[in-house]
Amino acid sequence: MPEQSRQHIQNTIKFAGICILLLWSIHILGFITGNSFAQYGIYPRKLEGLIGIITAPLIHGDIEHLFSNSFPFFVLTGVIYFFYPKVAIPSFIFIYLITGFIVWLFARPIHHIGASGVVYGLLSFVLFTGIFRRNLKSIALALSVTVLYSGYFYGLLPLDEKISWESHLFGALVGVLIAYLFKGQIEDDELRIDPWANDDVTEEYFLPRDIFDKTKNERNREQQSSWEQNNTNY
Repeated sequence: MPEQSRQHIQNTIKFAGICILLLWSIHILGFITGNSFAQYGIYPRKLEGLIGIITAPLIHGDIEHLFSNSFPFFVLTGVIYFFYPKVAIPSFIFIYLITGFIVWLFARPIHHIGASGVVYGLLSFVLFTGIFRRNLKSIALALSVTVLYSGYFYGLLPLDEKISWESHLFGALVGVLIAYLFKGQIEDDELRIDPWANDDVTEEYFLPRDIFDKTKNERNREQQSSWEQNNTNY
């Protein structure tokens, strides 16, 4: 494996791992001190609730809540960092902050905590990046996360008042927006290479190099125009 690829894999694991370590460290600290930190969640339309835009994704109600978010958070963060390195960090930051701000604006007046809003944003980003970019890599990733996390779509519905479905819904919508905004930031492995590209213009080819770029009618018109020019008397 090339050294550059090995280093990129290590950086991906490190980035995703640090995120998960932060979530677990805060939960363990809360367990040791007997503080749930829920008061630092997002409380919509209250000035003191604004701090939750930063802190809410780091706080979880119990170990089950933390477990349910840790694995998809690690996987999706790693996928974006590894496959979309040019936009990984800004995408993550925008999804994190914009989701929290919209929850603060429109959600129910309760404390909203947990990383699930960010998870839905990352999931939506990968899915819709495949739709917007439409290259083999992005489509394969979109199909993979759809299969792995198809059950997450139920989380967009207000089926349980104890679950912040607003965070899920707004996170998913923000993920679509960020995927659209960054659709033009093509990664190096997504660049289309022209197999005909060659600076040696003296090289001869059996077929015209643009044979697949023109329709039959266009080629016939070019041949007719060339024949007329060659048979014109001056």
